[in-house]
Amino acid sequence: MELEVVKISGENTGKKVKLNEEIFGIEPNDHAIYLDVKQYMANRRQGTSKTRERGEIAGSTKKIKRQKGTGTARFGDIKNPIFRGGGRTFGPRPRTYDGKVNRKVKELARKSALTYKARNNQLMVVEDFTLEAPKTSDFADIQKNLKIDGKKSLFVINERNKNLYLSSRNLRNSKVLTLSELNTYEIMNASALLFVESSLDVLQKKG
Repeated sequence: MELEVVKISGENTGKKVKLNEEIFGIEPNDHAIYLDVKQYMANRRQGTSKTRERGEIAGSTKKIKRQKGTGTARFGDIKNPIFRGGGRTFGPRPRTYDGKVNRKVKELARKSALTYKARNNQLMVVEDFTLEAPKTSDFADIQKNLKIDGKKSLFVINERNKNLYLSSRNLRNSKVLTLSELNTYEIMNASALLFVESSLDVLQKKG
């Protein structure tokens, strides 16, 4: 499969890039994608929820009424979970949601996601470009020229570019990532995946 390389103005450069079939043309594995995305989302959870239990509530431990003869249920102290302001029974505690997915499964998931983008014509290759200054309007014009404004777009660059990052961060449906930051979740979440020419070369060489 070949893709035409386009300029940020939307015009064709006349160059074509042949996609590596081992990356963009494999048989997709949906379960691998599920496992990788699930792990990514779980690892983003903070796991800091906490409520105070009976032993952590400040208050008297005096028995509030006698054990028998009241005609009602027996109670201990005021920190009883039944009372308002008492400790919570089996409340959440800080924990980690981190999971593990084998490296080969993660690689399979990423290649499967890239294959889906190539099959669904959601993949573009853009000629290398730079922005002289961080300006959101310039980045928005690039999106319009490439006819991806209004879509969830993901630009994949080879190295960090501060001006490009700052220009894109105020746009709701746009994201810029380096090749090392690219993951299955971000690929699947984007409606338009755009590789800068140099980043695609590095990806295809690494395999």
